[in-house]
Amino acid sequence: MMITLAAQQHLSALLLRFSFLPSSHKLSFPPPPPPPLPLYSTSTLHLLLNPSLTRSVSRSVFTLKVFEDNVLIREFLEEKGNGRVLVVDGGGSLRCAILGGNPVVQAQNNGWAGIVVNGCVRDVDEINGCDIGVRALHSHPMKANKKGMGEKHVPITIAGTRICDGEWLYADTDGILISKTELSV
Repeated sequence: MMITLAAQQHLSALLLRFSFLPSSHKLSFPPPPPPPLPLYSTSTLHLLLNPSLTRSVSRSVFTLKVFEDNVLIREFLEEKGNGRVLVVDGGGSLRCAILGGNPVVQAQNNGWAGIVVNGCVRDVDEINGCDIGVRALHSHPMKANKKGMGEKHVPITIAGTRICDGEWLYADTDGILISKTELSV
């Protein structure tokens, strides 16, 4: 790798500035952000919970956009699911769980086929005991806020893929695919 003379001079100036820091001072830099997840192309969300969503499934989706708040998720799952899948854009937050065991049990009882969460879930053992497919980025023990902030039935974008209400979700053990129209499988 070749470094230009200007870059070398800039680097030297930076090093010179830092050489005046006391030896007890430690420089710390934040870790680089994780690479974006290729969610809806050929890979899956990291955490695969109940395998119900891994059988070949094609379902119409409802979309929801929230951030570290689960009030709207719970309200959505209180409605009849009629075999559909709730796709939640939780902003990819790994700081708290926006879905837990109780809402998943309620979703199962109300006829939802699955829930896909771009965020964290909790109560993994309870979720795995349900007959509903759930996919999420990770698990986290901390509960979400309860402010009721978010948007229902809006187009969401997860890892560069735009997902709208009424589109079709196809899932198996290899991943998740979103289609604007029903596909013949």
